[in-house]
Amino acid sequence: MIYSDSRGRVWLASQVATRGASTARQSLRDQDELAKVERRRRGRCSERKDAKPAAPPDDPRSATVDFMGRTGRTCRCEVGTKRQEENGNADMKKRKELIVGDWVEVRSKAEILRTLDGNGQLDGMPFMPEMFQYCGKRFQVHKRAHKTCDYTSSYPYRTRRLDGTVHLETRCDGEAHGGCQAGCLLYWKEAWVNPVNGDDPTKFVALSAEGPSGGTAGAPSSTACSESAVWAHTKTSDPNSGEPTYVCQATQVPYATTPLAWWDVRQYFEDYLSGNVGLERIFGGLIYSAFYHLSQAGIGLGPAMRWFYNRFHRLWGGTLFPRKPGLIPKGKPTPAGTLNLQPGELVRVKSHEEILKTVDSRNRNRGMHWDAELVPYCGGTYRVLNSVTKIIDEKTGKMLEMKNPCIILDSVVCQARYSQCRMLCPKEMYPYWREIWLERVAADGSGVSGKNAARKHDVRNFKPALTKNTAGAVRVGGTRT
Repeated sequence: MIYSDSRGRVWLASQVATRGASTARQSLRDQDELAKVERRRRGRCSERKDAKPAAPPDDPRSATVDFMGRTGRTCRCEVGTKRQEENGNADMKKRKELIVGDWVEVRSKAEILRTLDGNGQLDGMPFMPEMFQYCGKRFQVHKRAHKTCDYTSSYPYRTRRLDGTVHLETRCDGEAHGGCQAGCLLYWKEAWVNPVNGDDPTKFVALSAEGPSGGTAGAPSSTACSESAVWAHTKTSDPNSGEPTYVCQATQVPYATTPLAWWDVRQYFEDYLSGNVGLERIFGGLIYSAFYHLSQAGIGLGPAMRWFYNRFHRLWGGTLFPRKPGLIPKGKPTPAGTLNLQPGELVRVKSHEEILKTVDSRNRNRGMHWDAELVPYCGGTYRVLNSVTKIIDEKTGKMLEMKNPCIILDSVVCQARYSQCRMLCPKEMYPYWREIWLERVAADGSGVSGKNAARKHDVRNFKPALTKNTAGAVRVGGTRT
């Protein structure tokens, strides 16, 4: 005969008859140990699969059915599993904003349209047609866009504050904006993405109950928007010139942001806490900023400080002073160079000293500004991403046609290391390069420059992608520095 105790454990009558009560108790303990080992081995709760969901202990609905078919309370394994899941998401639930490395899924087209006003915008930030292709796809947060550069203002350009916005590794391809080739890093409002658990990408994690405007994230806006309206608001007609005026995220920065003073130190704490940059980059930027402003203070220290920097820059692995002026006198013509570079070719950026021989004292070569943010890439080898001939001017919204094409390079970004009043901006726009600042790299690794240089790199199978980590900070005609 088989007996069962009050806890559902089983043992034989012969155990009691032949071994006595103490032996039976030992047998029961052995069964307990075996059951524990089996539960650990299986890595799951021993209740039946059709057990009811867990509920609070004082809730009568918390009863479950165990493997013996008896009714009881939720087992410790089930409670522990739920507790682990809750602890795994606790960090994200505590935070009000996404940080670098968080996984998100772009919401569906219908969900995003419900967040937009009649102009296809949320909090002044347009959702552009180029962004629809990313709906339903998952990305890691590349940067938290808590601030951004504003190139619609006059020099020196400033940074402005953004709320509830991130950058993913997605770039505008210009399809809805006249084929603009700027390849800007897209802004994503947090209402347009769903955070997902990195350990279990199938599970969504809610950051907060409210969206950036105080309403529920993803809830319908007061004015409905359609996909056709999003397309229609990408440009307006100009009756005078006949040329369209484009509206994009870059041109709308003043309307989607608030002023941010460069001396507001809270932004630098957020740069670090968001994961945008490390402490070394922050301290390096602050030291350079103090050095630069002291050298420009007009107290007679400038020449000596710049001499010291240029003399000993090799001690810390740097280059010449980033804002060293060019060697060609102002008003004199600057040289040109033609390599006819194509996407996919490898090039080497010339040394800082060589490039200074091609720009005037204002650091310009035929209208193109040689900016300090390009200096860190001197001497490096990179792949050509595209040859740029037209971009939208953020100030006017008009399309600018370049007289001489310029080059953008893959994985070359504006890091905002030396930018006055906009240090550590995460916007990461493409720098533009004159071909005279580059030299072609042959298959054997040697540099081959010149107008008739033969192409040695096979690019037939190379397809540049605008979703790379690439960016920039110079503009034709000196409108961006």
